[in-house]
Amino acid sequence: MSPIWILTGKEVRDSLRNRWVLAAALLLAALALSLGFLGSSPTGSVKVDPLTVTVVSLSSLSIFLIPLIAMLLAYDALIGEIERGTMALLLSYPVSRNQILAGKFIGHLIILTLATTAGYGLAGIALQLAHGGIDIAAWQPFLLLIAASVVLGAAFLAMGYLISAKVKERGTAAGIAIGVWLFFVVIFDMALLGILVADTQQQITAPVVEAVLLLNPTDIYRLLNLTGYENTAMYAGMAGLSGQLDLGMPVLLAAQALWVLVPLALAARIFGKRQI
Repeated sequence: MSPIWILTGKEVRDSLRNRWVLAAALLLAALALSLGFLGSSPTGSVKVDPLTVTVVSLSSLSIFLIPLIAMLLAYDALIGEIERGTMALLLSYPVSRNQILAGKFIGHLIILTLATTAGYGLAGIALQLAHGGIDIAAWQPFLLLIAASVVLGAAFLAMGYLISAKVKERGTAAGIAIGVWLFFVVIFDMALLGILVADTQQQITAPVVEAVLLLNPTDIYRLLNLTGYENTAMYAGMAGLSGQLDLGMPVLLAAQALWVLVPLALAARIFGKRQI
């Protein structure tokens, strides 16, 4: 068996023993159910499926929770092993550093995928059963939400691995990880909004704003979910905007994929040259 899959299996088993999957799935399910049932009152009058309401709500609130879960999984993945001395032991076996990185990353991605799929999926089924039955059409944007959530988590996993490969202490990794999380989920959009408000001469054009949005994986995630389907775009009040955006689904998916691949490649490069 490949060393990558051996390491992947170890990460998955460790996370299952630590109840990571259960805790994250319950947390995500509770969030989805709360938003779904709290937002169900208007759906009776406007005939909107509860899953549509939930997609719109989760598109804004998942950016706080999923990146945080990803960072908690990844920030000490490498530096934690180095501090405990287990990384030196692991490297004494016939396994390369890239294989170690790939095995750990895939294991954590599997954990995040299981938690997200179980948490949001079970919540979606419960919401539809509570409101009269399963509507297959309403599941298309909800499945996009789940897939986009996994990719968003993968982006922050990759950034967490980059941090873990670079720093010299576990405590430093934790501090930087929280700082990165705060920057992308809070500070970035606040700063962009402030710049747009201050731009009274309207010198910042729409293409420039679209390009800036691609610099934040959480904004890409929000655009994917709120403009990907007509019903979610209409309910979110972005039906007109979705028709004007030059950022189509392929562009958004490619940009989000880069947010996974680039930090992971940098982490591999730094980890490959690091003294253990």
